Amino acid sequence: MNHSTTTLGEPVTDDVLTRPFPGASPYDTYVHASVLNSLQQPLTEAPDEMGFLVTTQVMELWFTLIVHEWRTARVAFAKDDLPAALDALTRSRRALTALGGAWAPIAALTPAQFNGFRAAFGKASGFQSAMYRHMEFLLGDKSPGLVRAHRGDPAVHEALAEAYREPSLYDEVLAYLHRQGLPVPRHVRERDVTTPYTSDPGVVEVWRRVHAGPRHHPHLTLGESLTDIAELVTRWRFDHVLVVRRAMGARPGSAGSAGLTWLEQRAARPVFPELWEARGDV
Repeated sequence: MNHSTTTLGEPVTDDVLTRPFPGASPYDTYVHASVLNSLQQPLTEAPDEMGFLVTTQVMELWFTLIVHEWRTARVAFAKDDLPAALDALTRSRRALTALGGAWAPIAALTPAQFNGFRAAFGKASGFQSAMYRHMEFLLGDKSPGLVRAHRGDPAVHEALAEAYREPSLYDEVLAYLHRQGLPVPRHVRERDVTTPYTSDPGVVEVWRRVHAGPRHHPHLTLGESLTDIAELVTRWRFDHVLVVRRAMGARPGSAGSAGLTWLEQRAARPVFPELWEARGDV
């Protein structure tokens, strides 16, 4: 019971919640909210620019969390710790769901609204997001050119180069399944992990066997968790296409890409392709 007031109408004068902090609040010290809230620096007076900035910054934070969880899962697979890996994948699935919802503030931008601030960010583009590139590398979608593009920023370049050289999340999944006795082909297990992952008939057969097995087998749970992730990534990509199509149509992208056409091509790239192909053989 709070004894710092005598009546409901009397103001609190010495409550623990209102006592002055000696410096920044413990909340701000931990969360760094004041830093986060200082990062929105619109370059125009356009009323929609703030929403655009906040949306893209929030997405960067979700990218960071998703990469963290996928790396955690990758380490767990390498240790044959399936429960820990599945926990991390579940957490990443929740983050991906939130990432998809993050489009809402800018999903209905009209061309006129977008044009109100588009020129201000010059050649900046979401295509240049290093953390999103980390996500794609973990999915097995590798590209040396996309590493090279960040060469001017040594810390970012080295971190991305390391992710490029490392096995993807899916590579570690397949290595784990092989150690569990499933016939993952040797050429898949020993492939150059710096090359983009493409579908392999032998891996399709592995997932077909998983689907043909017991309905509650942990490997089926793993396959469905990865399928959930693939679906959420694909939905985010297609939502990106729709946002761009609505805001700017088929005009070229700000970084010199083909804009909508390029996004449509990227969105159509399958995530964990064999998981989808195996479903037609069950």
